[in-house]
Amino acid sequence: MKETDSLQDMIDGANSNNLFMQCLEPNPSAFRALPAGFSARFCRRDELEVWKDMWAQGKYMDFVNYYFDKVYAPREDEFFRRCVFATDSDDNPVATCGIWRSYGEVNTLLGFFTLPGYEGRGIGRGLLSEVLGNAEFPVFLHTHPAAYKAVKLYSDFGFKLITDPVVGFRENNLYDSLPYLKEALLQKDYEKLETTRADPALLKAALKAQLAEF
Repeated sequence: MKETDSLQDMIDGANSNNLFMQCLEPNPSAFRALPAGFSARFCRRDELEVWKDMWAQGKYMDFVNYYFDKVYAPREDEFFRRCVFATDSDDNPVATCGIWRSYGEVNTLLGFFTLPGYEGRGIGRGLLSEVLGNAEFPVFLHTHPAAYKAVKLYSDFGFKLITDPVVGFRENNLYDSLPYLKEALLQKDYEKLETTRADPALLKAALKAQLAEF
């Protein structure tokens, strides 16, 4: 295999592989306030399309609509009590996060995204601090190795990579993903990544529905 093919395979895998993380107790030293000029508030009902656009990233709107209809719409009132925006000084949403009660049993991270033009400014960390500061633990999340910046941030807050080969009905691609993370992250950040077995409560809850709720 040519080196360029190998690199492309790694990139493709980073975009499609599943990673799961859990935090039993957050690391207080990771918490920061939102930068000056930014604040946190709940998503309003008339902003649902704003939230969907943020999650879809210009590519996945069909999936976002389907997922919202299946997972969040049946508990729509709860969604708007849990979905949080970080907003700029003009009250425009620039990042989102929240805690969702997946399967009605376990707390999971609800769609953590920051608009590209606002990355690297401490907004994501500030919003995650706001959300996790009001959360009940443990908290679980699903991500992909391509989101290595988020993986690093989650690790700062005390999230550990789950090692179980399957979570619910999804394969966990941790060991296929580690080479990509090792290349993408600074060595000191990669070495800080920790692993753990999944909390049995997560594994039990995740088997309740074919469509994953996180």
